[in-house]
Amino acid sequence: MNWILWFIPVVLSLLAVACWILTMVGMPGNWGLVLIGVGAAYFANDGHILNVEMIPLVSIVVLAALGEVIEFFAGAMGVNQLGGSKKGGALALLGSVVGALAGMFFGIPIPVVGSLVAAVLFGGLGAFGGAVAGERWDGKEWPLAIQIGWGALWGKLLGTLLKSVCGTVLLAILLVSLWS
Repeated sequence: MNWILWFIPVVLSLLAVACWILTMVGMPGNWGLVLIGVGAAYFANDGHILNVEMIPLVSIVVLAALGEVIEFFAGAMGVNQLGGSKKGGALALLGSVVGALAGMFFGIPIPVVGSLVAAVLFGGLGAFGGAVAGERWDGKEWPLAIQIGWGALWGKLLGTLLKSVCGTVLLAILLVSLWS
């Protein structure tokens, strides 16, 4: 029975790190961390295998929500700051998701790290392409559309970075809660 006391936190910790990696590539991995924390708090009775308490759990939820808000506004500001349209913003968002997925699967040929770097880079490039397409569709000239596309790219990269910072703090809180 003692192996269970060790096995469950190890499995949850590995799942938490996998969710954190998803966050690093622009996916909603922070919410996976929230689910792990909520599940551990719900299924673990007082004094048993896991002991995730309410304050860390609330902190985890708040950080996940904050990361999403920051990522959304950073990406949107990249387009809106330069006079971009709603079409440009919407296609930048769609392009960033498609680009991140493409980068994750067809990434740079460096084991493990290559896919992560490519997902972030391609997510930014997808935001760039989507914003340019949306602005051209809205009738803007090429130079302005490209300038807005650069804003979308940098906004997406900054948003992913800041969301990843929230995810790193979130992961640390969760791991400390799982192992304490």
